[in-house]
Amino acid sequence: MNKNEMLRSLPKVDEAIGTLVDLIDENTPLKVVKNCVRDEIELEREKILQEQADPQGVSVQQWSERFIAAIKKRMSPNLRRVINGTGVVIHTNLGRSLLSQDTSASLTLAASHYTNLEFNLHTGKRGSRYSLVEEIICDVTGAEAALVVNNNAAAVLLVLDTLAKEKEAIVSRGQLVEIGGSFRIPDVMAKSGAVMVEVGATNRTHLRDYESKINEQTGLLLKVHQSNFRQVGFTAEVSCEDMAALGEKHKVPVMEDLGSGCLVDLSPYGLPKEPTVQEVVKSGIDVVTFSGDKLLGGPQAGIIVGSKPIIDRIKKNPMNRALRIDKFTLASLESVMRSYYDIERALTEVVTLSMLTVKGEVIRKRGQRLMRRIKKSLDGHCSVSLVNTSSRVGGGAMPEYGIDSWALALVPLLISVSRMERLFRELDIPIIGRMEEEMLLLDMRTILDREVAELGDILIRFFLESEGV
Repeated sequence: MNKNEMLRSLPKVDEAIGTLVDLIDENTPLKVVKNCVRDEIELEREKILQEQADPQGVSVQQWSERFIAAIKKRMSPNLRRVINGTGVVIHTNLGRSLLSQDTSASLTLAASHYTNLEFNLHTGKRGSRYSLVEEIICDVTGAEAALVVNNNAAAVLLVLDTLAKEKEAIVSRGQLVEIGGSFRIPDVMAKSGAVMVEVGATNRTHLRDYESKINEQTGLLLKVHQSNFRQVGFTAEVSCEDMAALGEKHKVPVMEDLGSGCLVDLSPYGLPKEPTVQEVVKSGIDVVTFSGDKLLGGPQAGIIVGSKPIIDRIKKNPMNRALRIDKFTLASLESVMRSYYDIERALTEVVTLSMLTVKGEVIRKRGQRLMRRIKKSLDGHCSVSLVNTSSRVGGGAMPEYGIDSWALALVPLLISVSRMERLFRELDIPIIGRMEEEMLLLDMRTILDREVAELGDILIRFFLESEGV
């Protein structure tokens, strides 16, 4: 067919919809059907005009398949479950920390029942949502008071706005960090109204550098933990204890942004030593901010702990209401924080900690289980082996540190690795791995025990049923 004939052969929208009545779910909104049909027809029209369409045209059967596929895609949830085979435990793009089944149950309870979110059951009057978790956070961290907002960037902004608005905030040049999404400490300081005063050199900052800049306009001494990068070699930074003493001497509050919010010393488990929240609070720092969904292993949240007078000031900031957390964050954060009353319990129940500290032998056996389930079925379709690999902590924590792990290595025999990786992402339950040396690796550290059998079945169906595979 020539171009004009192909354009005339395009189906009419109303007629196309009529052919789909018996092929789609009767509950599918008509608007969705119309939009999908129009979009597919318009897409074919553009291909014809650009001379990229099949000159044989599109059959009635092909049109039906295209319309149904488009409708199915449009009706599928945009936020979907995936299987994380990347080996990155706190994977920002895949939702960061997982919650345990018990914590997930607390979310279900909060969603399906009325709660005492802001109702004091003792007095029968209005209460504060923050009281539901403040005492627990203080118990675990050793702080006098606590406040929770919707993420750590918000926590930093709120503290700066409260303590240093239109005042000077002194910070080391080596700590002007940028985190994901181009979020930079200097930018958030500017947004808060604080006047940034840089001290020291990029690699070395001393106590005298801070002290030399303190004056009547100083509102805050700021310390930022370099959680997403490392400085090595000829370096120096001021300890929390010395910063706290300097602040006390000059009656200037001291703040530390810890970022990842580690509550457990993970160095006994072979991981690098990170300063814990408890250690920083004990050092005398006035206010500490950290994330709830990184090394802490909870929901997205920004946690602020410190001295009661300062936390009370922050709570009264009108900006606090705009940044407050909802009942789902409260429910899940309370559940996770309770685990930290017993460190051994936390290492088991907090999924992030469990994944980071699990023994390599356990990961290897998990991979062997998956191998036994799929290897025979995949013969002739895909080469399968179990290889030693390296996982990552992720979430901007412990950068460049690899954790010994085991991964399923897949080498397809009938298609390219890159095509297989793309097709894996298009599955009903997408599988996300990482490509290395013409192999797709599925790191067993980040694949849950309860996912092994399901993953095996998905892989078998993929290779035995997929066209061209």
